[in-house]
Amino acid sequence: MKQRPPIFLTSVLVALWLLLNDSVSRGNLLLGAALALVMAFGFRAIRPVQARMHRPDAAIRLGFRVLIDIVRSNIGVACIVLGLVGNREVRSGFLQIPVDLRDPHGLAVLAAIVTSTPGTVWAGLTPDGTTLTLHVLDLRDDAAWIHTIKDRYERPLMEIFE
Repeated sequence: MKQRPPIFLTSVLVALWLLLNDSVSRGNLLLGAALALVMAFGFRAIRPVQARMHRPDAAIRLGFRVLIDIVRSNIGVACIVLGLVGNREVRSGFLQIPVDLRDPHGLAVLAAIVTSTPGTVWAGLTPDGTTLTLHVLDLRDDAAWIHTIKDRYERPLMEIFE
């Protein structure tokens, strides 16, 4: 069965090659394209599961939601660091969140979202993949955090990947 070339991955690899070499000469372009195609097709054999995006529109909405949450979290963490929380006690802690998402690509994106949002860190996933351990810098309401992860991130990821 003939496979089509992975256009996006190949393009990104060629662009990175050209940036790293600081040259857009014909030779670098050809060598970068050849290396990118070899890498893209060669690594397909060692990938156990191919990612399939079912809802690109949901991915775009999720991307904007994550950007907004990252900005909000940056402001919140800055207020904590600068001591602008008044007399309120800042309590950090770990939280156990049940996870219904099973797609490994979706879980990887969830980990990236959680970890790239200031104030939260993906601390682990149980071996059976049913429970996420999350560390939160300012843990005021466990139920609100569970609701945020499940509804704002996990549900759209399930639409996208499952």
